[in-house]
Amino acid sequence: MSIRILIVDDHHVVRRGLVYFLTTVEGLQVVAEAGNGEEAIEKYKQVQPDVVLMDLDMPVLNGIESTQKIIEFDPQAIILVLTSFTDQDHVIPALEAGAAGYQLKDIEPEQLAETVRAVYEGKNCIDEKVTKHLLTRVSKIYTNEQERINRLTGRELDVLIEVAKGHSNKEIGQNLHITEKTVKTHMSNLLAKLELSDRTQAAVFALKHQVKKR
Repeated sequence: MSIRILIVDDHHVVRRGLVYFLTTVEGLQVVAEAGNGEEAIEKYKQVQPDVVLMDLDMPVLNGIESTQKIIEFDPQAIILVLTSFTDQDHVIPALEAGAAGYQLKDIEPEQLAETVRAVYEGKNCIDEKVTKHLLTRVSKIYTNEQERINRLTGRELDVLIEVAKGHSNKEIGQNLHITEKTVKTHMSNLLAKLELSDRTQAAVFALKHQVKKR
């Protein structure tokens, strides 16, 4: 079964290049293309792709706005931002809008294919070049971090550490010898205790504070 992909980019040459490469990769299938955010929303509704490759700087409707609207339409949508912007004004809003990952366009083609597979499997995929912007943001938002960490049970802490490693719920379950359903329960509890909204914030929080086993 192939991962069905919608490519969204206003540059025709870029889209053609992505289509040309991705269609040669086993297990990946490009099912639609869009040249702006508004078109992306319509194409998403029509084809229901597994993963959306989303550019940010586009006419009519930008990538951040279209990501937010697609997530509103389908909360389970998987959107991987593929852009050249590394600044906080683009990184943070994109992730807050619901993007599952953020990669720069200088990524190697083979690595892009692996990243598409990774976000499809539920892993965190944020380009290391933009991580520093996330850490800056986290340091401004979160206070009393140690008090929040102390709220976690030992198992919740184990799950948080696994999330920081970029593992999916399935992989966490295998590593900790618990069911995927149990992993989801621990995830929900630890997010509430840490006052975070999603696993991306949890991963950044854990990395920033170098969370370790007790």
